[in-house]
Amino acid sequence: MSDELNPPQQAAVRHVQGPLLVLAGAGSGKTRVITEKIVHLVERAGVAARNIYAVTFTNKAAREMNTRIAARLPAERRRGLNVSTFHTLGLNFIRQEFAALGLRPGFTVMDADDSFSLIKNLLHQSDHKDVIEPKALQWQISLWKNELLAPDSFLTHADEDIRAQAQLYAQYQQQLAACNALDFDDLIGRPVALLRQDDAVRERWQARVRYLLVDEYQDTNTTQYEFVRLLVGKLGAFTAVGDDHQSIYAWRGARPENLHRLAEDFPSLSHIKLEQNYRSVNSVLDAANHLIAKDTTTHAKRLWSAIGAGEAHRVIVCAHAEEEAERIATEILQQHFRQQTDYRQFAVLFRGNHQARLIEQALRKLNIPYTLTGGQSFFDRAEIKDAMAYLKLLVNPHDDAAFLRVINTPRREIGTATLEKLGQHAQEWRSSLFAAATSIGIASRLDARAHERLHRFTDWLHGIRSNPGEALATLRRLFADIDYAGYLRTQEASTKAADRRWQHIEEWLDWLEKISREHEDGTMNLPALAQRMTLLGILDQQTREQDSNAVALLTLHAAKGLEFNHVYLAGMEEDTLPHRDCQDEERLAEERRLCFVGITRARLSLTFTLCKRRRRYGEWREITPSRFLDDIPESLLAWQGVGIAQPKAASEAQARDHLAGIMAMLKK
Repeated sequence: MSDELNPPQQAAVRHVQGPLLVLAGAGSGKTRVITEKIVHLVERAGVAARNIYAVTFTNKAAREMNTRIAARLPAERRRGLNVSTFHTLGLNFIRQEFAALGLRPGFTVMDADDSFSLIKNLLHQSDHKDVIEPKALQWQISLWKNELLAPDSFLTHADEDIRAQAQLYAQYQQQLAACNALDFDDLIGRPVALLRQDDAVRERWQARVRYLLVDEYQDTNTTQYEFVRLLVGKLGAFTAVGDDHQSIYAWRGARPENLHRLAEDFPSLSHIKLEQNYRSVNSVLDAANHLIAKDTTTHAKRLWSAIGAGEAHRVIVCAHAEEEAERIATEILQQHFRQQTDYRQFAVLFRGNHQARLIEQALRKLNIPYTLTGGQSFFDRAEIKDAMAYLKLLVNPHDDAAFLRVINTPRREIGTATLEKLGQHAQEWRSSLFAAATSIGIASRLDARAHERLHRFTDWLHGIRSNPGEALATLRRLFADIDYAGYLRTQEASTKAADRRWQHIEEWLDWLEKISREHEDGTMNLPALAQRMTLLGILDQQTREQDSNAVALLTLHAAKGLEFNHVYLAGMEEDTLPHRDCQDEERLAEERRLCFVGITRARLSLTFTLCKRRRRYGEWREITPSRFLDDIPESLLAWQGVGIAQPKAASEAQARDHLAGIMAMLKK
C-alpha cells in the first residue's frame, strides 16, 4: 500500500470484510483510494482481478482509473479486471445473457435520437399527438424505467394523461422488442429484472463478482442501486464511495437517499470519512463548509487542507449583466498578462446556459479563447449519425430508427406516403419496418414503382448482410456502394465543406479500427462494434475533454468533477442561484449543494459576481444578492463594485492594476 495515503484513506483501502461506505469530500482523493483498494485486493486479499468490478459514471473516470491501476499492477496481475461505467457493465451483462433476456443475436442499442424518433412515430399514429410532446414522453418513460416501473403500473391510473402515456410506453416497449433493440435505460433495467427473476443467473453473477467498488454513489438512481444490491448479494462485499454534499442530479433521477438506504439493506455497513482536501486553499474550503453546514439532510463533513490559508473571496457587484461580463473578461485578460497565467486555469461557472451569451461576447471582444460546454459533439454530426445508422442496420435490419434514417440517405425516391403505408403495415402486424418491407402483403398497399424502389433497397441491404466479410472492409464497401462522398457533395454549397464532412467519416472508420484492435481478441465483429460505438456516442457528451488553452465556460452541473486555479461564479443572485423555480425545501437543498460544487472547483482563488439590476422578460428588475452569500462569514468575503464603499488605497491599487494590465497587453 502506498505510504502517502492518510490514515482514513488507509483504513478505507484495508477494509475488505463486509460492506463499506466511504464518505469522500470534494478533492479528498477518492479515485486514488479506489485504485489502491483494487491493488490491495489483488496483492494482499487474494482476490483475482477478473472477480473485481469497479463502476464509474463516465468513460473518462474509468480510463483514469485503468491508467492508475496499470501503473501499480503488472499486466498479468490485472488481467480480466473489470473497470467500466454502469452502462458498459450492463451491456456486458446483456451480451452474456441475451438469450435469457429474450433477445436475438445482433441486438442493437438505440441512442436518445433513435428512441426519440421511435416515440415520435408512435405518437404520430396515436390519438394523443396533439396533447403529448414527444420529448416530454421520452423523459417520462426514462424516469419510469429508472424507477423500475412497468407500463401496467399506470394503465389503470385515474389520471387520463398518465394512462395515455403508459399506453404509449407499452407500445414503445413492444416496438423495441420487434426491433430486437434496447434503449440506454434498458442497459441497466433489463439486467436488474433478470437478476430479480432468475435465481441461477443471480447466483452465477454473485459468484463472479467477488468484490464491487462503486464511485459517485450519491448519483445512483433506483435501477443502479438495485443492480449493485443484486450483484453483491447478502455478503455485501463492496465499497461505495460518494459525497452527498455533491448530489446535484435529482432532476435526472439520482437518489442521494441511496447512501442512507445502504445502512438499511446492509446493517453491518461501516462508514469512513475522507475530509482532507488535496485541491484547494483553506479559504475556499471554509466558505464551502459554512455553506453546506446549513444542509441538514446530508452527512456532516468538514473539509480541510494542508495547502495554505488562501485569501478572502471577492464579491463583485456590477451595475448590470453587460458590465458583469466585461468585468470578468477584463480581469482574466489582466491576470493572463500580468501573472502569465494560462487561460486554461480560468473557469466561469453559471447556473444556466443563457448566462453564457454575454460572457462569450465579452471574451470575444478581447480575443480571449474559450470553450463552452454543450458545443457539437463528434457523434452529433449528421454524417456520423448516418454512418452509425448504417452500421446498426447491417447488424440488425429490424432497427426501425436506423431504417428510417438511411432509407433516403442518399436519396432513393422512397416518399413519405410510401413510408406511412409501410408504417401502418408494420404496426398492424407488430413487426419491424424491414420485416414489413419484405413481407408479401406490402405489395398490395403500394403502387408498382414504390414497391420496386423499396424492394431494391431491402435487396441491396440483404446482399451486403449476406456477404459481410471483415467488419471495416464491409463498411468501406457500403460507403462506396452508395457513393456517400458524392451524396455529401450534393448537400453542400462548396466542395471544401463536403470534403470536410467526408473526412469525418474517414476519422470515424479509423477510430472503429483502433477500437477493434484494442479488443482483447484483436478484432471486433460488426455487432460488438455497433454496441460499443452506440455506448460511446451516448456517453460522449458527458465525457468530452477540453485540452486547448482556453477559458472554460460551464454550467455548475457540468463543472462537477473538474477543478481550476481561478473560478468566477457568475450570477450569485436570488432567483438565479438559488433558481426561482427551486424554492421548496428539497430543491432548495439541492441548489445549496450546487453552489457548494461551484465553490469547491476553485484551487487558489474564487470570485463571486452579481448585478444590481438585470433585465428579465424585457423589464429592468432590482436584484437581491444570493442568500447563500449570507451563509459565508464576512471575514471570508471582500465586497467590491457598485454601491460598495472601498478604502481610497484599495481603489487606487485597483486602478494601478488595471493600468498595468493594459500596458502589458500593449507590449505583447
